[in-house]
Amino acid sequence: MSHTHRVRTAALGAALLLPLAVAACGSTNQMAAPEASSEASSPMSTPMSSASASPSGTATGSPFGAACADVPTEGEGSVDGMADDPVATAASNNPLLTTLVAAVTEADLVDTLNSQEAITVFAPTDDAFADVDEKTLEAAMADPDGLLTDVLTAHVVAERLSPEDLAGEHETLNPEQPVTVEGSGEQFTVNGEAMVVCGNVQTANATVYLLDQVLLPAS
Repeated sequence: MSHTHRVRTAALGAALLLPLAVAACGSTNQMAAPEASSEASSPMSTPMSSASASPSGTATGSPFGAACADVPTEGEGSVDGMADDPVATAASNNPLLTTLVAAVTEADLVDTLNSQEAITVFAPTDDAFADVDEKTLEAAMADPDGLLTDVLTAHVVAERLSPEDLAGEHETLNPEQPVTVEGSGEQFTVNGEAMVVCGNVQTANATVYLLDQVLLPAS
């Protein structure tokens, strides 16, 4: 990965992030929001906080993974802070997810994600986006209603998945691209390559698993 590619990726994320506040306040989303199903099931307890209940009152487990050490220990971008907000808003406060938030904003998916009752989001980190081929990333950003939306919706499952339920094949908001998760405990891969680097992070309406790769279409 060249220094120029990483700089351009970071600059693209920063430029696109500016409209987030406006989009989060009430953009008109072009996608129908599917109904979500199950709730998470155990009390949140993280290395950064004592055990507590999620905003929905359901019990949650502890976040896990090496990248969790890079999540802020206090403030809105911390594990506790993210638990209070719907997922797109929560992600916007996390310094590991700036490029993802920029892409979600560009694709006009903020309201779609924030309005769901219970979803699972596979969230590529900024480093994951930096590893995407530059031409592929630019093509996606240039086609927000097409390729970009297709890629992003393939990272979202319309139910909360606890670590115990994570392994298996799951339909996503992109009907053409399900995800397949392998592993158990605190070791998981998604679609055979992407690794969960910080998992089981709770937001008000989602369970989030941070990935070290972007889930791109097979073709």
